[in-house]
Parts: sequence; structure tokens; C-alpha cells
Amino acid sequence: MKLLNILIMLLVGLTGMATAQNRSVYTSTTEKACRTIKSDDGGTGSYEGECPGAGGYKLRLIEGDLRQTLDVITPGKKRFALNFWNFYGGFSSIGEKVEWRTRRRVPVALIARYSVADAEDPQKNTSYLIISKIGRTAACVTDVVEPGARQNERARELADTAAARPCRSAGQNISPRSSIRYSAGQPVRISNR
Repeated sequence: MKLLNILIMLLVGLTGMATAQNRSVYTSTTEKACRTIKSDDGGTGSYEGECPGAGGYKLRLIEGDLRQTLDVITPGKKRFALNFWNFYGGFSSIGEKVEWRTRRRVPVALIARYSVADAEDPQKNTSYLIISKIGRTAACVTDVVEPGARQNERARELADTAAARPCRSAGQNISPRSSIRYSAGQPVRISNR
């Protein structure tokens, strides 16, 4: 009888753990998938488009001066600027798809590929993964994962625990000159220059 009770408790516990695990939902940020809000071809051009999201959330893709960023729009129509372009000064672009980390079909984090042109050679890009925590009352960047062998896995690990980490301020540069950055491994402390 005790063995049966233990097995039942174990089964219930494992079922609960399985349903609590985060899952990935992918949505597109291509111009074809996004509804154009406004567009201007003058100068370096500008663009705003509303892109599909997950769990009632949407994204606003914004481009200006050859730099891109995302805003998160909640199901309640609240809009939170992630300000990716404030973390890196070079020309930049968002990847063609983003990964929403969801818990019970509710988004808890967003992973977006962010390619930044090298200041000395604009033809050379560095492809970061930017992690943002998502909620109905706030959304912000928490981490940046630099290119590396386990970049995608590390980004998912950070996204799954993003709710417990502080927001990075929009003016805080997460780069080789910042105090903390995330490589494909663990946080790396670097002195400011």
C-alpha cells in the first residue's frame, strides 16, 4: 500500500513538473509577416510594423537609421520598449524569427537574434541573442548571449530564469566594455574602459 501511494505521488509530481516546463513558440518578424504601421523611404528610411506574437502578445518592429529594435505589446494593449538599439551603437537588424518561452501557453520571455555591424567593418556582423522577460505589467532586456557553441541553449536557460533577474537599463551597453556580459557559458566580468 505504501509503495502504491509513493508511486502515485511520484507520478503526480512528475506530471506537475512536465506541465511547468517552458516551451518554445516561434513567430516571424519578416516584413511579409508584419502589418506595416508606417514606412518612410527618405534618407536612411524608417519602418514600424506590428508582428504576430504568442499568447495574445504582439511585437512592434521598429527601424530607423539602419538600426532595429522591438517593442512588446501585451494582450491589454500596453506597449513596452525593449530599446535593443541602445545597447549597441552599430547598424543592426532583428532576426527573421523570435522565440517566445512560454509557461502554460503564457509568454514569460522572448529571445531575439540581433545582428550588429562592426564599427570598423560594416560588412562584418556579430550575432547576439537578446533575452527579455515578458509580463503583463512590464517587459525588459535581462541578458545578452554572445556567439558561441552553446549560444541557443544558454539563451533558453537565461530566458527560463529571466523573471528573477533585473532589467538592464536602456543606456547600459552590454558589450566588451560593460561590467557584465553573458558568453555562451557563464557570466564574464569585464572592467569598464
